[in-house]
Amino acid sequence: MSTDHTSALVHALGTGFNGQVITPDDDTYDQARTVYPGTIDRRPAVIARPSDATQVARVIAAAKETGIPLAVRGGGHSNAGHGVCDGGLVLDLSAMKTIDIDVEGRTAWASAGLTAGEYTTAVGAHGLVTGFGDAGSVGLGGITLGGGIGFLVRKHGLTVDDLLAAELVTADGEILHVDAGHHPDLFWAIRGGGGNFGVVTRLKFRLHELPSIVGGMIVLPATPDTILGFVAEAEAAPEELSTIANIMPCPPMPFVAEEHHDQLVIMAMMCYAGPTEDGERVLGRFRALAEPLADLLQEMPYSGMYPPEPEGFHPIAESTNMFIDHVDRDTATTIIDYLTASTCMGAAQLRVLGGAMARVPNDATAFGHRQSKIMVNLAAIYEDPAESPVHQAWVAEFAAALRQSDQGAYVNFLGDESPERVRVAYPGRIYDRLAAVKAVYDPGNFFRLNQNIPPATS
Repeated sequence: MSTDHTSALVHALGTGFNGQVITPDDDTYDQARTVYPGTIDRRPAVIARPSDATQVARVIAAAKETGIPLAVRGGGHSNAGHGVCDGGLVLDLSAMKTIDIDVEGRTAWASAGLTAGEYTTAVGAHGLVTGFGDAGSVGLGGITLGGGIGFLVRKHGLTVDDLLAAELVTADGEILHVDAGHHPDLFWAIRGGGGNFGVVTRLKFRLHELPSIVGGMIVLPATPDTILGFVAEAEAAPEELSTIANIMPCPPMPFVAEEHHDQLVIMAMMCYAGPTEDGERVLGRFRALAEPLADLLQEMPYSGMYPPEPEGFHPIAESTNMFIDHVDRDTATTIIDYLTASTCMGAAQLRVLGGAMARVPNDATAFGHRQSKIMVNLAAIYEDPAESPVHQAWVAEFAAALRQSDQGAYVNFLGDESPERVRVAYPGRIYDRLAAVKAVYDPGNFFRLNQNIPPATS
C-alpha cells in the first residue's frame, strides 16, 4: 500500500461522495479493515462506506479510474477474506441499513448492509421470517448471493428461493432493477453465483408467517451410535425441522458440567418451524438418543436462533466444505477417530438437507446442489498461524477419508482455493451459463475479488 494510492482514491471519489471515507491515518482504520477470519490481515488504501446505489457507482468509478483493485464487503465473513484487500479500495456496505416491510404483501426490501440478525429482528416483530444462514452477523448480500443454507432450509428452501428482486450496480456504474421479468439471465445468476456480476445494494425477499419456533441448542455425547442416530432422526423428521450438528470437543460452556468439557459432543442447533406440540414430539426423539449434557430447546421467536455473538472473536482456522450421500457406521467412526486424534480444536459439522430446497428444479437458480443429501464442514481451529500447514493437511486428509460420490462444494464456505474448487461449486452446465452471463455484465472481470468466474471468451 502506498500513500499515492490513498491520495489518488480520495481524489477520485471527489467532494460529491457523501459516504464515509476511512484511510490508514484514521483512528477507526484498524477496526474497519478487520474481518471475521483471524487469518486475514490486509491493509487497504481506502475504505469507502457509501449510503446508496448512486454512491456505490461512484466508488466503482473511482476504482476503475485509478486501476486499483476493489473489494466488496458486507458482513466480512468470507473465509477467503474477499471483503478486504491489500493496497486497494474496500467498498463497505455496512452503512446501508434501510428496510421497508410490506406486512400485508409478505415482502421486504432490505439494504445489503443489514446483517441477517438485524433483518430477522425487524421482520420478526411482525411474526414474519426469511431464512438465511446460521450466524446473525453475516451480511445479507453475501449469504444470499451464494445460496443461503440455514435454519429454515428444509421448510422454506434456500435464501435465494425467497429472493424476488434486487438492485444491482454494474461494473459500468449502471443501476439495474433485476427480477424474473427484468434481466432474467442476471437474476438467475445472482441466485447462487456470488458477487461476480455487480454490487447488489438492495434485495427484495419473500416473507413467511412464523410467530415462533421450537429450537435452540442440545448437547449430546458424541459416539458412533449417537452420530448415526442423530443423522437418521434428522433425515426422518418432518420438513419443519432443520438441524446443524457440530461434533467437536465440548467448549467450557457454563451450562455443561465441567467433567464433560473437552470431551467429544454433538453440539446441535435445532429449529422446528411449526406448532409447538409437534416440535416437542419431534425433538423428543433426539433427546432419547442419549442423556443430554445440556438441553436448551424451547419455544421462542425465530430471532432467538441468532443469540449475541462474542465481540472480537476472530478464529484462526483451516476448513473445507463438501457434500456426502449418507452417514453409516464407518463414516461416524471415521469422524470420531479423526477428532480424537486432532492436536487442536477439530470439528465436523453435519447438515441434513432435502425438503423444500430439493423440490426446486436444479437449473432454476445458479445454486446447483439441490439433490445433495448432507453438507459437511470440517475445521481445525488453532492459535499459532505458523502451524497452518499442519492443520491444513489434517483437514484435507479428514475430507479424503469422508469423501463419497458427491463431489460438490458450497460456494459460501469456500476459502482461498483453486479455480477447480470454484468449478465444483457450479456443476454441470451451471458454470458455463454463469460465465456467459459474466461476459455480458462484466466482460473485463472487474469484479474478481470473489470466488471468481471469469467471463466466457466465445
